[in-house]
Amino acid sequence: MSDFKILGISGSLRRGSHNTAALRAAAELAPEGVVVTLFEGLRDIPPYDDDLRAGQGYPAAVEAFRHAVREADALLIATPEYNYSIPGVLKNAIDWASRPPEQPFNEKPIAIMGASQGLLGTARAQYDLRKMCVFLNAHPLNKPEVFIAQSGAKVDSEGRLTDEATRGFIAQQLVALRDWSRRLKG
Repeated sequence: MSDFKILGISGSLRRGSHNTAALRAAAELAPEGVVVTLFEGLRDIPPYDDDLRAGQGYPAAVEAFRHAVREADALLIATPEYNYSIPGVLKNAIDWASRPPEQPFNEKPIAIMGASQGLLGTARAQYDLRKMCVFLNAHPLNKPEVFIAQSGAKVDSEGRLTDEATRGFIAQQLVALRDWSRRLKG
């Protein structure tokens, strides 16, 4: 039996991103038979322009993102919270990828997490991302939720998520995402 493939998508481009650190922790904590791969190409996706898509087709970076989403068994999105919502770079990538034909989020299981310096740990951004899942016809995992509050105290100078309680929540979420995905495929 082949590995269960989870695509990790960080909504942050920052080199020292705590959200990317959370995804790297997820890759370390993946249960046996589960592989978490981080998508590294969000920075290369141009601003959404449907004239470009209609005239020339999807840019190569968008095609790479669509392909990665399509090939994954499930997604794990780690989003920062900017101005009470998801960052533009993440919204932009989702907007590009969700256009026809064959938008790759359709019926895709998705787990959401987020890290922030604040006390709410990206709760508002995660809520906005869940609303987008309705349009995408994706299947967000409801529980366990992972809100990484005051993340600066939980990520070391090497960019490693060190807080054991948070690592435990991420490990639980990965198992739940795998199991949820399998139930959906029935």
